[in-house]
Amino acid sequence: MPEKTTKTIAIDQQVTVGALAGLLDVPVSKLIGELFKNGVMATVNEKIDFDTAQIIVGEMGLDVELAQREHELPPARPKRAVGDKAQARPPVIAVMGHVDHGKTSLLDAIREAETVKGEAGGITQHLSAYQVKHNGRLLTFIDTPGHEAFAALREHGARLTDLAVLVVAADEGVKPQTVEAIRFTRQAGVKVIVAANKMDVPGVDINRLKQQLSENGLMPEDWGGETVVVPVSAKTHAGLPQLLDMVVLVADIEELKADASGPAEGIVIESHMEKGRGRVAIALVEQGTLKPGDFIVAGGTYAKVRNLETTTGQPLTLAGPSMPVVVTGLKDLPDFGEEFQAVGSEKQARDLAAQTAQARGASAQTSATSGNELLRIISRTKKLNELKIIVKTDVQGSLTSVVNSLRSLDTEEVAVRVVGSGVGVITESDVHTAATSGAIIYGFQVSLPPAVKQIVQRDKVSVRLFSVIYELINDVKAELETLLAPEVVEEGLGRLMVKGVFKIIKTQAIIGGEVTKGKLSVPALARLYRGKELISDELEVTGLKRGPTDVLEVQEGEMCGLSLKTDEKLDVQADDRLELFTRHTLQRRL
Repeated sequence: MPEKTTKTIAIDQQVTVGALAGLLDVPVSKLIGELFKNGVMATVNEKIDFDTAQIIVGEMGLDVELAQREHELPPARPKRAVGDKAQARPPVIAVMGHVDHGKTSLLDAIREAETVKGEAGGITQHLSAYQVKHNGRLLTFIDTPGHEAFAALREHGARLTDLAVLVVAADEGVKPQTVEAIRFTRQAGVKVIVAANKMDVPGVDINRLKQQLSENGLMPEDWGGETVVVPVSAKTHAGLPQLLDMVVLVADIEELKADASGPAEGIVIESHMEKGRGRVAIALVEQGTLKPGDFIVAGGTYAKVRNLETTTGQPLTLAGPSMPVVVTGLKDLPDFGEEFQAVGSEKQARDLAAQTAQARGASAQTSATSGNELLRIISRTKKLNELKIIVKTDVQGSLTSVVNSLRSLDTEEVAVRVVGSGVGVITESDVHTAATSGAIIYGFQVSLPPAVKQIVQRDKVSVRLFSVIYELINDVKAELETLLAPEVVEEGLGRLMVKGVFKIIKTQAIIGGEVTKGKLSVPALARLYRGKELISDELEVTGLKRGPTDVLEVQEGEMCGLSLKTDEKLDVQADDRLELFTRHTLQRRL
């Protein structure tokens, strides 16, 4: 009899139910039925991911092996094409690195500002953009957050820049977010200059830092590589002119140019709600010229530019390439990383935004069912406990970072369920949603208006406000831990060899014996053994006597009497042994 051959089918990370049925050569109705049996409601046009497809093929018992098509890493964001009349433009530099290694302090020293004092917890929590002048040359800097929760913002910062200044504290060396920043810059295809910060700290060893950099693919120039390492101190300002000179030199080698004429195009760095001004976006103009009154489209929203300002609040009449600007007049908040373009009329802007919004809405309706979710449905024996939350943040980028960070806390037993989210202050609608769903409202760098606070107190809704992201994440983590089933721990106490049986009735046994190991105490539980055989489990020890006296504990080598509470008549004989133990619970941690 010939052996069965297993057919290998290559599919993408996501595939529609109909397409998978065709590849498997099975009726669509059968595949939908198998998905339904395993807890997934999916129609013929809905997508499932590769893990889900693998699970279902295994459940159906088909002689098919699924393989995932290999895809290259997403290419670096392409540079905009320039025309014959293109002119030199300022370089855009991302300042990246591990949390608390001095990125913002270094940028403040360059700007001679004091931004870091205004950041909660002393760490950057938003993308910020500034323009400075060095030896008559304009330089645009973008400051990226260093905390692990802001990976998406750091990647975004790397992809929209020409080169990156990687700030590494010389006294601490390469850290996890340093490695991550190196990976982002490599994917984005940008040059890296390393600023070895905190050189004013006594005893720092820059050679140790250079060794760590070389181990992570950044071979220092003086060691035969291509990476420039500049010793600096944000505190004393030492090395800053040399750092800026190297930035200008690298930018000149890149020959950065852009078309300054024509409609503006660029990218949204950040967006948020601002009292008295409405929806506000910080954007980077990449080519063309942006002016007040222009109509721009950014994804599914558009604007007539009402105010155009520098990031320090100075009004602008026009903004050219590589200039970071603040824009008001948006109909909705664009996502961070959204590309924008200026168009000729409001009707054109409105129509383009509507088309994009409609296309994205259709795509969202066919989003894939997660294989992890399906595995949880199939394999779990315990009920999944969900923590329902509503997240409100001050800016769009923070909302993405907070929600992504919270979802990463999910396990097989507990999970975060975001029942509502948005940018701006906490509203009555948020409180109503929380009251009806039993959710906790988490606010990140947002306020709770007095009128809404009264409703919160009336409806007994829990609202927690934070200004530092890791404190918010730790609070959610602590809430999830309360939903975990506690760990039951047994602790052995001692052993009693039975010498005599004084009383046996259905609900009680009184016996006597010698403590041969450990120490007996009450209250406790006990197991009765005869040789190696377990005679009875979960017996409750209710009393101890040494002679005629009731005692709380008896030491090894002593004789004692012992009372047991039983559910049925206990079969106990001389030379049996009782093993006493206690049982307590421990709160589990994520």
